[in-house]
Amino acid sequence: MDCRENIQRSSPTGPLLRWTLFGIGLGSTALGILGLFLPLLPTVPLLLLAAACFARSSERCHRWLLEHPRFGSTLQGYLDGEGIPRRAKRNALLMLWLTLPTSALLFVPILWVQILLFGIALAVTTYLVLLPTRP
Repeated sequence: MDCRENIQRSSPTGPLLRWTLFGIGLGSTALGILGLFLPLLPTVPLLLLAAACFARSSERCHRWLLEHPRFGSTLQGYLDGEGIPRRAKRNALLMLWLTLPTSALLFVPILWVQILLFGIALAVTTYLVLLPTRP
């Protein structure tokens, strides 16, 4: 059973929950698109959140996101367990290690927060490296 089957089996029944998930999906999609232009916003995780919310609230938006010419193949590959493209993985790691140390060392004066940020960067790096890679 892949992730999409699991997501679709747990659809909400109440209209309030459906509208809440739909709103979160729209917001995540908007932020994910902004992430294409702003280096600190993570595009793929936000779009994965949007796909999960839309799977439970709007089949039409879910289908649109998974069939989108720019985002669809990356999301489909991740949801099917095939992994993410090598280029996306490389760009994510490059942006992570260019922006996070710079931000931590230049703008964060508290040592324990700097250490926390580097710990988060190492955890995200480990996660990305362990993800399956598509050529």
